Amino acid sequence: MSHCVSSLRAGPAVRRPLACVPHSLACAFGALALWQVPLAAHAQAAPALTETVVTATRAAQPLSDLVADVSIVDRETIEASGATGVLDVLARLPGVEISRNGSIGTTSSVFLRGAETRFTAVYIDGVRLDTQSTGGAPWEAIPLAQIDRIEVLRGPAAAVYGSDAIGGVIQIFTKRGEGGVQPFVSVGIGSHKTRKFEAGISGQAGDFDYSLGGSYQESRGFDVRTPDIRHNPDADLYRTHAGNVRLGYRINAEHRVDANVLASTMESAYDAASGSSYRPARPTDDRNLHHLRTAGLSWTAQWTAEYRTRLSVGDSSQRYETRTVGQPASYITHTQLRDYRFENEYRSGAHLVTAALERREDALLNPALDRFSKTLDRERSQDGVALGYGYVQGAHSLQLNVRHDRDSEFGGKTTGSAAYGYEFVKNWRVTASAGTAFRAPTLYQRFSQYGDASLEPETGKNIELGLRYASGASSASLVAYRNRVRNLIIFDGSAKGCGEAFGCYNSVGRGEYKGITFAAGHSIGSVTLRGSLDLQEPRDLETDKLLARRARVHGTVGLDWRVANWTLGAELQASGRRWDNAANTTRLGGYTLVNLSASTKITPDWTLSARIDNLANEDYELARGYATAGRTAYVGVKWAPR
Repeated sequence: MSHCVSSLRAGPAVRRPLACVPHSLACAFGALALWQVPLAAHAQAAPALTETVVTATRAAQPLSDLVADVSIVDRETIEASGATGVLDVLARLPGVEISRNGSIGTTSSVFLRGAETRFTAVYIDGVRLDTQSTGGAPWEAIPLAQIDRIEVLRGPAAAVYGSDAIGGVIQIFTKRGEGGVQPFVSVGIGSHKTRKFEAGISGQAGDFDYSLGGSYQESRGFDVRTPDIRHNPDADLYRTHAGNVRLGYRINAEHRVDANVLASTMESAYDAASGSSYRPARPTDDRNLHHLRTAGLSWTAQWTAEYRTRLSVGDSSQRYETRTVGQPASYITHTQLRDYRFENEYRSGAHLVTAALERREDALLNPALDRFSKTLDRERSQDGVALGYGYVQGAHSLQLNVRHDRDSEFGGKTTGSAAYGYEFVKNWRVTASAGTAFRAPTLYQRFSQYGDASLEPETGKNIELGLRYASGASSASLVAYRNRVRNLIIFDGSAKGCGEAFGCYNSVGRGEYKGITFAAGHSIGSVTLRGSLDLQEPRDLETDKLLARRARVHGTVGLDWRVANWTLGAELQASGRRWDNAANTTRLGGYTLVNLSASTKITPDWTLSARIDNLANEDYELARGYATAGRTAYVGVKWAPR
């Protein structure tokens, strides 16, 4: 049995069924995953089991030693994806859903295992990103062109990272210089008059390594509001400038210093709904403006063969404003976050002991822009101490972590985690873990005109079980989890106690995020198969309603084929129906997208790539009232001399 879904896109105000999403979608993806269990791959094409991962414990470890649920995306995968935004790359990973109010550059969310976007701790080259307004990383402002690698850790990690890592951690890395001089230039054009330009150079000279890059991207865009919303029906542009510098110096065999800076500026149009006041003769043109900057400095020292330290400081600044063209800004928020960290690692045989001291300082400025608002200028800090112990020997893997954080406003908070893996037969391993986590409410949630100063930190308890297979280029995983959160903070439109007509923030909720994630794939000669499936129940336990904009079923299936001098790719992304609101009264239809890609070496130094997304031109919405792009195409060429 199947059901057809309908949705809207800008254009004629008509509904038309464009795709039938099988009711047995879970069975179809599950069959693929189970068929490949003895054959399968990790999240993307299977990474080598000797590949090093740092996100799980903040210490470099081989992927094969991890008990945690981790995905890796490298630069080759990013380029082959043809994606124009970082969210489009993440959406192809197991356990990840996205929501976006229209096009690139508009308000965006990442739901890791169904958890709120503020429940994922995000880093760029070790520098923490967060906003003290609504909470979470400013995903729409992170430039994809600068990214060389992404590591995604699913599951709580507060015992390692402190506040915020209730749902998981995402680490983003820019390119590090190595080898000889390696310049590159890339240009491309696409639908909606999209234009991209990227250039950079990296390399190594003696003990000094460097990597510099810059990018520019713009698009005329499309009308991001659906026809049933009264608004300015123009094309909504976006443009972004970004650049990064990463430098390293090897003082001697034991000591190294690193520095990195990344900056981006983005402007995008979104057109707020004008309601009955909308006048076609004088249409409004509304804009988002993002300014993002990160900077980090670190010193790594290998004191003995067993003992290593790392001292680092990171600073991030995120400024966001909205305005109507020709008028002053209507909203401005500016978050400044600084982080100091001293890490210690001691390795002896099968044992790894870690200890860290960390201080985090947050500042928020929301200036008053009219007589109805008030200036919010607040600061807070957190001091943490963390201990970890890892053991990998034969068939056994053990990871223990504990951390205590002292918040300048809430006092002490202790979190812990324990994980164990056992290889019961060759290539097959079972894992089990449990952990606690917390997130302190943002300064805006507590002290803005909509805030409640009595809000308490949100706290989570997670348990999970996993079954993993790994052999050569093949691997598979099945992970079942349940994460319960107390003091879940919501914006309650019915609560008038704060004196605001729109409502205010409340901390009365209980949420539960439970589900099963499958990931599978296999390489057969020149063909690589991959797939993932998520079955989940992200639910508000107070109302017994599903949490907004999260589907019970979503997944991907992909195929990459190397033939002659070409690499060809095909991918299917599918998601079930979701609710757009907490009351579960406004439904968003399910959707199925088919994407195609191709690339080839024109010469040893020149690469041609092309991509078509949403081949069937399906109408769908990720947020009610906001359109998506429909079928799009992109063609690019890259020069990278060897």
